[in-house]
Amino acid sequence: MTMLYYLQSLLQFSRHEPGVTHVLVTGGAGYIGSHAALRLLKDSYRVTIVDNLSRGNLGAIKVLQRLFPGPGRFQFIHADLGDAKMVHNIFSENAFDAVMHFAAVAYVGESTLNPLKYYHNITANTLLVLEAMAAHGVQTLIYSSTCATYGEPEQMPITEDTAQIPINPYGKAKKMAEDIILDFHKNSDMAVMVLRYFNVIGSDPEGILGEAPRPELREHGRISGACFDAARGITPGLKVRGTDYRTPDGTCIRDYIDVTDLVDAHVKALERAESGKVGIYNVGTGKGRSVKEFVEACKKATRVSMRVEYLPRRPGDYAEVYSDPTKIKNELNWTAKYTNLQESLQTAWRWQKAHLNGYGTTLQVMTV
Repeated sequence: MTMLYYLQSLLQFSRHEPGVTHVLVTGGAGYIGSHAALRLLKDSYRVTIVDNLSRGNLGAIKVLQRLFPGPGRFQFIHADLGDAKMVHNIFSENAFDAVMHFAAVAYVGESTLNPLKYYHNITANTLLVLEAMAAHGVQTLIYSSTCATYGEPEQMPITEDTAQIPINPYGKAKKMAEDIILDFHKNSDMAVMVLRYFNVIGSDPEGILGEAPRPELREHGRISGACFDAARGITPGLKVRGTDYRTPDGTCIRDYIDVTDLVDAHVKALERAESGKVGIYNVGTGKGRSVKEFVEACKKATRVSMRVEYLPRRPGDYAEVYSDPTKIKNELNWTAKYTNLQESLQTAWRWQKAHLNGYGTTLQVMTV
């Protein structure tokens, strides 16, 4: 890269340009954030990712850099959103039009063990991002929230009007962040979209990106990652936590949303965001699947008969959660398309097999 090319690119990121929307994607090296950045780049948005790589993968950044090398297309800034001075410097040096705020620690079990980490990383960091947006005139926020803010409602499915009574620090920290955003918005012309989504699975259908959880987080990770680890023999089997819930087969029921559908909801939210207005939407399929159903789908997707160990409940978990996606369908014209659980898992499994060491080892080259 020549110095002239580098300076030209920096100049493009630092100024607003007619017809170009510059989106800051926080946590863009992570599983969901990287998929969102890929979609935005494919749709000709200008993208800046800020990530401290505590949970994300530099390998995902390198994939995006390789695919979108042109000046003013994509840049990565290694920074911690908990550093107020750094956050304000980033906003001072870049002309953002919108923020997609994904960055967050996101494991229910871990949140019960280390709640302060969650309140700091989710609630306090969101406050800093919002302050920087207000100070630098960035008028659009797409906030990545969670169904964990609802807690364990008695009535299913969950609508956007369901009472928010979170039962674990993860859900509480996210609700606090939502409250801060909504309180600020009362005296602001900012366009705000809050997306509360459910259990994310799958990966990019073209095999460009996938889910590469860090080994040290396996104990807290998503069930899809645990299934794949068991299928690959990384772990001796799959651990299912909780078999005595008041559900048909005793295991938890969840609404599993494919990451490709989830990213599509974020882009539609960005397209429909209106100055001075707030939109709050559940992003799910509207159908609950039990953990036992999920395990059977994973066995079929991987064609591996894995050993399953049933253990006591995980602290902070709830029995049954699935969405009513009517509002997002009516207002944003969004509906989940990738609703076949086994097919979503097969897509993710293909990426896993091609990247046995996550982004560290690529066994085959995937292109757009």
